[in-house]
Amino acid sequence: MSYAEARPAPAVASRPWTKTRIFGHLLMTLWIVAGAYLLYYLSVSILSPFAAKYWLKYIDGFIVTLEIVVVSMAIGAMLSLPIAIARTSRFALLRWPAYAYVYFFRGTPLLAQTFLIYYGAGSFRPELTEMGVWWLFREAWYCIIFAFSLNTAAYQAEILRGSVLNVAQGQWEGGQALGLSRPVIFLKIILPQALMVALRPYGNELVLLLKGSAIASIVTVYDLMGETRRAFSRSYDFQAYIWAAVFYLIAVEAIRRVWERFEKRLTRHLQR
Repeated sequence: MSYAEARPAPAVASRPWTKTRIFGHLLMTLWIVAGAYLLYYLSVSILSPFAAKYWLKYIDGFIVTLEIVVVSMAIGAMLSLPIAIARTSRFALLRWPAYAYVYFFRGTPLLAQTFLIYYGAGSFRPELTEMGVWWLFREAWYCIIFAFSLNTAAYQAEILRGSVLNVAQGQWEGGQALGLSRPVIFLKIILPQALMVALRPYGNELVLLLKGSAIASIVTVYDLMGETRRAFSRSYDFQAYIWAAVFYLIAVEAIRRVWERFEKRLTRHLQR
């Protein structure tokens, strides 16, 4: 054993108790106390008359929220592919309309888009009836799906476009050297690699869409937040919103863990 290996490890220098460190510890203590009190409050309230009366309503609203998120995310994913292709096209006739679409839906609030579709469609009822699509804009559920799908399609298109541009140019050149056409290169080589890069941003978009789905309650869709507002209007008990926050927190944490496992499963060949 050499002298360098036999030397004892140097002593760790003690950190001084600065004002910033003291404030950080006090803040962390406050969060721990608040979290412990919240857990105690929920454990006591779970047997309360409010929970017994509205528990099933919350479950129904939570299921409606999941339906909105899943359907909107799926439709948005299908729309995002042609939009992303158009965004990267060399033809201005395709590129500029796609850019305007993405710019509008990413630059305006989801609430405003929902109101435009839900309330604005009524101004064009004769035209929509003549076209045979008034049934779509007559129901609040379909308006929400329509608005959320268009909104998330814009975000997913940008995620996909950025991921495609992140793939090395050599992949295109290698495919062309093999005599493959550009559509085949894109679908068989570029797109699978781009989706690997886009996995984490897609997970973030799913979480954002879940939290943004609370907007549906404003247009008479009884999702989780809609049932929460109805329960509060009848009981005036503030724990209605506490339980809603708990449901959203559980859903977000479940999505995060499931998506993390899904990402590790698909990228296991890249891990060392």
